[in-house]
Parts: sequence; structure tokens; C-alpha cells
Amino acid sequence: MTTEKTHLKGRAVVTLKRPDGTTDVRRQDNLITNAGFDFLCNAIASPTRPSAMNYTAVGTGTSAPAASNTSLASELTRKAATYSHTSGTKELSLTTTFGAGEATGAITEAGIVNAASGGTLLDRVTFAVINKGEQDELTTKFVFTLS
Repeated sequence: MTTEKTHLKGRAVVTLKRPDGTTDVRRQDNLITNAGFDFLCNAIASPTRPSAMNYTAVGTGTSAPAASNTSLASELTRKAATYSHTSGTKELSLTTTFGAGEATGAITEAGIVNAASGGTLLDRVTFAVINKGEQDELTTKFVFTLS
């Protein structure tokens, strides 16, 4: 008898684009939270399924991600994400762009949540500071791979 194990790996790519065209990029593996794993179980089999994970939250917190996290350490804002998945693959992505005037500040953390406020935190990632100015554009892309 063979035993299969399912793994979920998340990675975030955060890109800052300045008005002069220069960019600053952070790539970092993220941590799936305990609440995130509970969400996945409920999404698969619960008769009352949870709302989709379709928001990206960004913040200024610097504490290390922990499985017990239920929110960002210091959330600045959140915005709807665009979902992408190619049938037959084991990968999905959620991409959000924060334009001029949005999410301005010293961004050091991000995560995916399933509500415009509150909700369940699927994952959390921290990274070296990205200082987003008022005219800058910040794009987050979370890629989740099942294996």
C-alpha cells in the first residue's frame, strides 16, 4: 500500500514600481496558518463552505510569521485579488495591484484573507521593507502549489 501526502507551498512576489520605471522586488516563501488549513478542510467538505480567499492584505508588522497568526501584525489596507488557475495544473495565484494613493507606507508583511475586513487569514509573509510612496504602484502575487 502506498501513502500519498499532499503538500501546499506558498510563495509571495512583491513588486514596487516607481514613476521613473525603477522597481524593487521581494520574493519570499509564506507560511500557511492553522486557520488557513482549517479553511481548506472546510472548503473541501463542509456543507457550509467559507467565502473564497480573494483579498490581499498588506501591512507594516515585522514579527515573524507563526502558524497561530489570525491576522497581519499591523495591517495597513486590503484589496480584492485576481484569481488565476490553469485547469490540469496544481498551481493557483492571487494577484493584487495597489495603485497611487493606496497602501502608502513602509510595507513589510502581506497575506491572503477571505473578507474585505476580518475574515480568515490563509497565510502570512514578512520581507525586507518596501517603502511605497504616494505615486508608486505595488503588486503582490501569491502563488500556491499543491504537490
